[in-house]
Amino acid sequence: MKKIFNIKLLLKTSVALGVAMAFTTGCKKNFLDRQPLSAISDATFWKTANDATLALNGVYDTGAGFTNYNFWSGLGMINLDLAAGNGSEKESLPDNITNGALNTANGVTGTYYSSSYRQIARCNNFLANIGQVPMDASTKNIMIAEVRAIRAYDYFNLALYFGDVPLVQKLLSTAEANSVTRTPKADVWAFCETELKAAATALPNTVPAAQQGHMTAASTLAILGRLQMAQKKWTDAATTYKAIIDMNAYSIDSRYRELFLNAGENSPEVLLSMQYIRDTYSHALLQYLTPETWGGWHQFSPFNELVKDFECIDGRPITQSPLYDRNNPYNNRDPRLDFNIMISDRTVFRGRTYSAKPGTTFVDRLDQYPGVWSGYAIYKFLEDDPNVATTSNDGNNFPLIRYAEVLLGYLESRLESGTGVDQALLDATVNKVRGRATVRMPAVTTLDQTALRTIVRRERRVEFAFEGLRYYDCLRWGIIASENNQQFTGMKLNNTPGYQVDADGYYIYKKRSFVVGKNELWPIPQSERDLNPQLTQNPGY
Repeated sequence: MKKIFNIKLLLKTSVALGVAMAFTTGCKKNFLDRQPLSAISDATFWKTANDATLALNGVYDTGAGFTNYNFWSGLGMINLDLAAGNGSEKESLPDNITNGALNTANGVTGTYYSSSYRQIARCNNFLANIGQVPMDASTKNIMIAEVRAIRAYDYFNLALYFGDVPLVQKLLSTAEANSVTRTPKADVWAFCETELKAAATALPNTVPAAQQGHMTAASTLAILGRLQMAQKKWTDAATTYKAIIDMNAYSIDSRYRELFLNAGENSPEVLLSMQYIRDTYSHALLQYLTPETWGGWHQFSPFNELVKDFECIDGRPITQSPLYDRNNPYNNRDPRLDFNIMISDRTVFRGRTYSAKPGTTFVDRLDQYPGVWSGYAIYKFLEDDPNVATTSNDGNNFPLIRYAEVLLGYLESRLESGTGVDQALLDATVNKVRGRATVRMPAVTTLDQTALRTIVRRERRVEFAFEGLRYYDCLRWGIIASENNQQFTGMKLNNTPGYQVDADGYYIYKKRSFVVGKNELWPIPQSERDLNPQLTQNPGY
């Protein structure tokens, strides 16, 4: 039976539950000032190995149910992809991050900030107290390494999106929390690199099934690889990714769709995932994803610009392939298109065909809420079997790092470092990803650096659609502005009366106007600056 950080132990008694709640809530004045054990006496806690386990559970806990936006949850990661030009949402929440409307009161970016610092505070609390617990030294050292890796992951993301941020490495008093200053982004990332390297040396390459979801050397190094790629430390990143490959502990799964369902959550391709258990510690991501036809909210709408990036089955983009039919644009395409996106009058889910056809009585029709939907829906993560998951009660893990990212990261790092790319390297990386049995896209053979760069970037977009990597990629490639300064389109309508379409017959949907020189960074929440006048603001806000 799947366990989640021994969460069932954590739920067995009201005392344990109280401890867990103490680790996930707080009522101090701001996000930096969180002392989760303030309501628990040191005389009754931090005394046993079980206490340490409960505390570690609290560090990992980023919320179940209708989880809010953070860098661990499915909702938070999907939102990042949508904001980076992959789609929209009913309430325009991702649009308002990259359409020029972002401001210091934005609740979504503010929640990423607050959630990260809440978890960082739990990490700091753990590190401040674990030393006094009498327990096996090797187990304690592994726990410490896990927490250091978690804290580094949060700080890496905070600096990526907000730039300079307070680098807090200990528990703070209210006065200290309300007077901290922002640490330069470079220094935050230097701290993260040191922490991740140290943690990786102390962690095992893999963990047993009962500890699935815990940080490992592999997942920690994968985060380090992201950090090094963001800094264009290509040689270092290649070395880091090669270390994971050389572990021989992970592999590309022959399946694709199942990787995002309960059936594939124990796949050897998954390095790190957020853990859930139906009826015990479940999530409601499917409520957001599921179209209204099946009782969901149909909250998200992919853009056609993402759809266009899926190649034809001959391995060529739609602008070059003779297999592309403008009148039937979804035929002869990379199978991952159908695995990721619901297409009107094409996708069959739970025995019914999804339809967004306007002018009908279908509840997901394009004109149900004019201007709200693109006509597409997200298919990835939707559980086919209703007996396995309901919209508000799904125990499926959310994959945060997959081996496919390791292979594509290694290839890109080798490519950009100038150390040389040959066919053997392509076959060991991108062609393994494209060649999985359920995808079987043609092998990449070009060694031209410019052409290969385009292929690798497109491959990352389609392989990891809605998994939270697109914003990160757009930032480090310097294309976040160009990807969002455009008119986005939706489903193919041809000559449907009453709808504006582009020259190719696609529904004219949302438009974004990213502000260059400003929106590359998110604003420090004004609520934090009201409490702490020492916090400066990013340019333009």
